[in-house]
Amino acid sequence: MNNEMSCGSFCPVSKALTFISKKWSIEIIRDMFFGKKRFKEFKEGKPNLSNKVLSDCLKNLENNGIIEKRILNSTPVSTEYHLTELGKSLNRVIYELAIFALENSDNKECAEESVRIRIKESFRETLQISD
Repeated sequence: MNNEMSCGSFCPVSKALTFISKKWSIEIIRDMFFGKKRFKEFKEGKPNLSNKVLSDCLKNLENNGIIEKRILNSTPVSTEYHLTELGKSLNRVIYELAIFALENSDNKECAEESVRIRIKESFRETLQISD
């Protein structure tokens, strides 16, 4: 391996993936590009996402500085989550992963070029990608 691409045992790609590789992390981050979310809102449309897994995932993302948790002064007390600047900086990474998957997928639903273009544009808009 080229020594200029190595920092000993530290691999920047592996480090970057630790932020997003846990189950549900990408979906949670992507959902927050639409705005702040409360715990219950993350579960909408995700019937297989348990409270424990969601709680663990949110804690992991918070500990890694990707999201921030705010406790609202309401009755009953409520909590909302939003992306930090670090979390927002993942928009390009998530977009590129989506494009990679679209271009290399054998999913029949994404076979037509017009469908792939619509999906790319939707991701571009949601993730606030500019050229």
